[in-house]
Amino acid sequence: MYINDLYGDQKASIGKEVKLNGWIRNHRKQKKMGFIDFFDGSCFKSIQIVYEDTLANFDEIQSIHIGAAISIEGTVVVSAVNADNIEINASNIILVGDAPEDYPLQPKKHSIEFLREIAYLRPRTRVFQAVFRIRSLASMAIHEYFHNKGYVYVHTPIITGNDAEGAGNTFTVTCLENNNYEEDFFGKKASLAVTGQLEGETFAMAFGKIYTFGPTFRAENSNTKTHAAEFWMIEPEIAFCDLNQLMDIEEDFLKSIVSYILDKAKDELEFLQGFTKIDLFKRLEKLKESKIARVTHKEAIEILKKAPNQFVFTPEFGKDLAREHEKYLTEEYFNGPVFVYNWPKDIKAFYMYQNDDNETVAAVDLLVPDAGELMGGSQREVRYDLLRDKMEKLGINTEEMYWYLNLRKFGSCDHAGFGMGFERFLIYVTGVDNIRDVIPYPRTPGYCEF
Repeated sequence: MYINDLYGDQKASIGKEVKLNGWIRNHRKQKKMGFIDFFDGSCFKSIQIVYEDTLANFDEIQSIHIGAAISIEGTVVVSAVNADNIEINASNIILVGDAPEDYPLQPKKHSIEFLREIAYLRPRTRVFQAVFRIRSLASMAIHEYFHNKGYVYVHTPIITGNDAEGAGNTFTVTCLENNNYEEDFFGKKASLAVTGQLEGETFAMAFGKIYTFGPTFRAENSNTKTHAAEFWMIEPEIAFCDLNQLMDIEEDFLKSIVSYILDKAKDELEFLQGFTKIDLFKRLEKLKESKIARVTHKEAIEILKKAPNQFVFTPEFGKDLAREHEKYLTEEYFNGPVFVYNWPKDIKAFYMYQNDDNETVAAVDLLVPDAGELMGGSQREVRYDLLRDKMEKLGINTEEMYWYLNLRKFGSCDHAGFGMGFERFLIYVTGVDNIRDVIPYPRTPGYCEF
């Protein structure tokens, strides 16, 4: 039996004889009794174990340390302190695996930075129990959403021979100490994938609607709170879909995932709300109920130019939006999320559909309050000659990418897709503001521990 079973039907649990296995989070000892804060990982809640000196091994139990694994038997009763809660009167407590007195997670406040240093133990703390349980729930919500909408889940390569973004910031995969790639394992230069989008497009041309959800890698020497060398991406791709339809899908997707978390993670959100001092329920409910505004990039720049705010970076046509610009648009002007679409072609990727104005591409970024850009997507370029010309201008090897170009020759159609960084979404949902704390074992410049 698990703690989750007891809380699932709390009234029916009262009076039951139970056996539980788990760990000690805190152990308060008195002369004739003791109290154990006990958790087993089955749910966010822990349960109090009460034992008395009538137990034959009372002295042995009192010597058990915080962090130890134990097995307990006892009766579920109404809490003596809170009539709305339950606890267990122990009839037997067996030590399974003790912990030393210097066990790092003593019952006191630990900094996030300290817990990062002991990442192999931090899942036992309340804050990371909440964060990683929400991560698990969000993963399930994403898979359920796409499954229920008829999407096919595609596992795209982690090792690839192309740099889909054309940025060159990839990790090389090699078995050699030199750069003679013809003698290397694959007979050519190979890298860890920065995205699964291009391969995803090939499957969208066969299944209509697909999505990928897996790890991606960027060799960016960036030490910000939102960058990591390894992170997870959700990337759906939809055939017979234009930019407006894509924005509809993005909005529905985001609201569905947020609704799932609001429904399934109340305890975790409540704890994190107290920890971060951010009203997470208000943030997420507002997003769920909002109608996401839509403006072109040009309209967004005009709004920013008329703003009373003094920006550090002057908003300009043809340039990207700075974080302060995103903040103004979402938190002051629109007071909610906003789609910014039709971006200048020179600052976007080669595969995006070029609009008739010859200045912009059919790309869209979803900006949300407090977090800025949460999703990025586009309608894909389907005109063979235009795509090939753009690739050649950017120095992208069209011979190696022949297969991607051929998609435009063999039964092509309008199609579109978006990407959402999973960790960036989790930062927004949990209020925990560093990517290193929403992924189990972060990989950042100069850091590859555990």
